Formats: sequence, structure tokens, C-alpha cells
Amino acid sequence: MSRYEVFHFALKKTIPIMTGFIFLGIAYGLYMHQQGFNVIYPTVMAMTIFGGSVEFIIANLLREPFNPWPVFWLTLIVNSRHLFYGISMLEKYRNAGRQKKVLIFGLCDETFSINYAIKLPSNVNAITFYFDVTLLNYFYWVLGAFLGGLLGQLVVVKLEGLSFVLTALFLVLFVDQLQREQSHFSSISGIITALTALLIFGHNLFLPISMLLVVFIFSIREHFWSK
Repeated sequence: MSRYEVFHFALKKTIPIMTGFIFLGIAYGLYMHQQGFNVIYPTVMAMTIFGGSVEFIIANLLREPFNPWPVFWLTLIVNSRHLFYGISMLEKYRNAGRQKKVLIFGLCDETFSINYAIKLPSNVNAITFYFDVTLLNYFYWVLGAFLGGLLGQLVVVKLEGLSFVLTALFLVLFVDQLQREQSHFSSISGIITALTALLIFGHNLFLPISMLLVVFIFSIREHFWSK
């Protein structure tokens, strides 16, 4: 495929992400405006943080006295899953060259879901495709945040329930991956582990603990599977 064809292929794969990111980004921009921040804040935060739920949290923390440690630990807990995303993508991004820094910074949930699970045709350059998916998803989120901040100066919107858009997007991606799997061991074990951790440790700690348990389960499985 030519460079344009690879980009067009990546664009088609990210259209569902575009819908969710722009809609949720607009909600985030509107929310920031209601917190008293102009359009520059959500736009710059989307460009530099690029951390979805963390950006919503920081919108509240910006109105409180400066205290970096709670922000650091809260961000680490909320985004701890990205450590495992990065480990999973080490092999795929190994020969990315100068593009690797962009791939690392832009590795969000949705980009990981596409780049990790997709089976590329033999005539598609993998690194180019991964790079285009990463940039497109980044652009969607920043554009949504900018539009939301801009619209916030013109309209007043209550945002109750809009955060479910991202959850719905995750469900769609999960169902798509479930349909592609030959074995459902990873999906089923992930659901059971997450629910168990949520019931035992609560919503504040279940995410990093469930991630560690998943790594442990797959390490044990790989150990016995390879024998």
C-alpha cells in the first residue's frame, strides 16, 4: 500500500474512536468551561496530558490549593493500566525508530485496542499504520476538547451521564475483540479478575490490583503452557 492508502486504512479503523472521542472531548471542554476555564485550558491539557479520565479529575483539582502528591498518586492509580499496555506493545514497536516517542506518548486505551489486536494485510507497513492510528486518535481527542471549550462560551449544558460515552466505547471494542478471539481465556479471566478485585478492594484500588493479578495469571499459564 502507498502512504496515503495506509493512512486511509487507519482512518477507517479509527472512525468508531473518532465518534466517541470527539463527543466525550466536547463534554470535557464544556465541563472545563463550567469550572471557570476558557478554551485554552482544555485544549492545552488535552494536548499535553492526553489522559481522558485524569483530565476530568484535574479539572477539579485545579480549583484547590496546589498539592502535587495527591495528583501524582491519583494519576498513577488511574493510569496504571498503561504500564501493561506498554509491556504488551514492546515487540510491535521495537523497530519504530523516530516514531517510537509518538507511539509511546499516544498509547491510550483505544489505540492499544486497535494496534494490539489487528491483523494487518501483508502489504501494509505495520509501524506506519500504528503511527497513523496513534496520531488520529490524539487529534480526535484534542479537537473534541477544543470544540467543547469553544461551545462552552456559547451554550450552557448539563453534563450528567455523558461520561458513560467512554464506557460504551470500551464495551464496543471489547465485544469486537471477543469476536476475533479463538480462545476466550484472556477475556473471561480479565472479567473475573476485575470483578473479584472490585468486590474485595473497592473501586479505588481494584484497577492496579486486577492488572497485577492478570499478569500473574498469564505468567503461570505461560509457564505451564510452554512445557
